[in-house]
Amino acid sequence: MVKAYAIDGVIPVVHPSAYVHPSAVLIGDVFIEAGCYIGACAALRGDIGRIVVGEGANVQDQCVMHCFPEAECRVGPWGHIGHGAVLHGATVGAHALVGMNAVLMDGCVIGEAAFVAAMSFVAAGFEVPPRSLAAGIPAKVRRVLSEEEIAWKRRGTEEYQQIARRSRETMTEVEALSAVDRDRPRLQVSAHHPLHVMRGR
Repeated sequence: MVKAYAIDGVIPVVHPSAYVHPSAVLIGDVFIEAGCYIGACAALRGDIGRIVVGEGANVQDQCVMHCFPEAECRVGPWGHIGHGAVLHGATVGAHALVGMNAVLMDGCVIGEAAFVAAMSFVAAGFEVPPRSLAAGIPAKVRRVLSEEEIAWKRRGTEEYQQIARRSRETMTEVEALSAVDRDRPRLQVSAHHPLHVMRGR
């Protein structure tokens, strides 16, 4: 069951095909569109502004989305937000990727199919052009992304869309085992590797 809270009578909206982990928290003016994945312990606080997660996007474990009054924090369709990222009043374009533990501040715009590297700090109002890589503290635009990198990201987002479907269909709360069960199966998932492995480094 989705942990959703109304505030001032405003109730979060979750599309039936989305998956929101039971430990995630949605408050107030929040929209989760079709096919999204919202990970464990994510907090999407629409208590003073609007939070939107576009179709097919994912917001992974321990991410935070929030913004100032009358503002909006938005992840576009097929956006990909890595574990522990913080988005405050940011706009992430369609097919863009935000790396793990990155921080995006108010009014920044991450262009379509752009990447923000893990651990980066994107300053308020900063704009990352489409199909570009931004990295650093503060983040700076480093280079144009290759077609290979953009295709790799798309494959990762497709994997999260599959995780959303699998989670809706098969995830259940259980008691942990006290020992490894005999003939324990491995998860049957398609192969997808980190970018440095794909490049053969």
